[in-house]
Amino acid sequence: MDPTSSGQDSSEGATAFLLNARGITKSFGVTRVLRGMDFAVAAGEVHAFLGGNGAGKSTLLKIVAGILDADGGTLRYKGFDVDDAAGRMARDQSLAVVHQELAVIPHLSIAENIALPRYRHGSSLFNRAAAQRAAVDALSLIDKDFAAQSTDRLVATLSLHERQMMEIARALHSGAEILLLDEPTTNLTGQEAERLFTVLRRLVADARIGVVFVSHRMQEIRQVADVCTIIRDGQSAVHRQPVQSLSDAEIIDMMGQSIAAHDALAAAPAPSGAPSLDLRVSAEALSISGLGPEVAVGPGQILGLAGAPAGPQALIDQLIGEKRRAGIEIIHGGRPRIDRTPHEAVTRGVGFVSGDRANRGILSTLPIIDNMVASRRIAERRRLVRADEAREAAGLLAALRIKARSVWDLPSTLSGGTQQKLIIARWLNLRPQMLVLEEPTRGVDVGTKRDIYTLIRAMAEAGTTIVWWSTEQTELLELCDRILAFAPDGRATALLDRASLDEEALAAATGLAA
Repeated sequence: MDPTSSGQDSSEGATAFLLNARGITKSFGVTRVLRGMDFAVAAGEVHAFLGGNGAGKSTLLKIVAGILDADGGTLRYKGFDVDDAAGRMARDQSLAVVHQELAVIPHLSIAENIALPRYRHGSSLFNRAAAQRAAVDALSLIDKDFAAQSTDRLVATLSLHERQMMEIARALHSGAEILLLDEPTTNLTGQEAERLFTVLRRLVADARIGVVFVSHRMQEIRQVADVCTIIRDGQSAVHRQPVQSLSDAEIIDMMGQSIAAHDALAAAPAPSGAPSLDLRVSAEALSISGLGPEVAVGPGQILGLAGAPAGPQALIDQLIGEKRRAGIEIIHGGRPRIDRTPHEAVTRGVGFVSGDRANRGILSTLPIIDNMVASRRIAERRRLVRADEAREAAGLLAALRIKARSVWDLPSTLSGGTQQKLIIARWLNLRPQMLVLEEPTRGVDVGTKRDIYTLIRAMAEAGTTIVWWSTEQTELLELCDRILAFAPDGRATALLDRASLDEEALAAATGLAA
């Protein structure tokens, strides 16, 4: 921080901001990530913080939260400089964060995870009954049924979707004056997201809190945010401008993020043979009536999965070899096939992109090159590094415009959204016969999201069978040839063809808001 600035800010109007960052700089080695970034949050507003992957969003948020120290600039909470004891206390007491990569304690219960942040001293006595009541109250803001049934469950048993709800509830329960929400809706259904927005609007209006809202979903940004700041190349391209004064095109242009999708596909090595794989799901297995004997998806088709996680997740687990379920068949060369493990599924041409990249995607201790060619090595049953792998990996990095100093760097040097591109690149390199995608655009900026769509379409055109689950219904409507809809209890309710696809039909079939 600026060594000349300390204590309470006495400049006129500065204390109107709960959080006020000016001229923040940060470098990692020779790489300058923040180049004089300005960011300020007032009481009683939802402030959208926007920017492309690798622009510096995560670095600034970590500085704001006290996880990283800035190299220069000033950072104040409620008028106090964070370098002063009063400023640090103001930050600790006024800020609650929901990180994109969820921070949970898996061996503790939901109630314990929600209540523990309020126990700031080791000598505090933990009141289990009070923790249960607090957890029910906090979770009820988002999902009353989940709150009533689940507060004593261990976090390790929760799905990613359920962990996301718990972490948001913990932040809402904290009593903080500033809520920093980094991609909070990526694993929520439309109805859950709408309930969250209702809670945020109430807290902003009644409690006069300030909310920092990070999202790549333009519809959500317009639905909930008052003002926005856009970061580009470590600097403020837009500072505290009303969201409604900017069009979507202007926001995307100011973010300055785009990749050459067709170049990336061209950079991948050619497939060894034309894919020939079909997916057939019996209507009986899905509890569907009136749809004929089966749901069939062939090479080159994109099948969307819509609805709450229970149904789509069960089907995905079967497809990638996690679990077996009667009535679901992969047909290869005209004959049924059962993959008993994920390893076997990969070796036989089924790829998978998880929305939980931290735990089921990125190999964090291995360099970028190993992450990019991991699937190829498994599919080809080999352990030795091929001489041309570095050249292939470097070509894909350049085509996808992934900013990395070397293919030998660790993935931790990349932003979260850029890591997601890395996982997509893993399958471009292999070109599987079937690619199963679980929330593949989670944490990805708007420009890159469009290019991922182009990549997936191009893979389908090359003959890959695509199965795509997303809680973002507009995404499914744009991409998919057909959509298999599931009710909240996991039952499949409808198979919608292109001619009948619209938001109203999808909302009716899933029981979820569009």
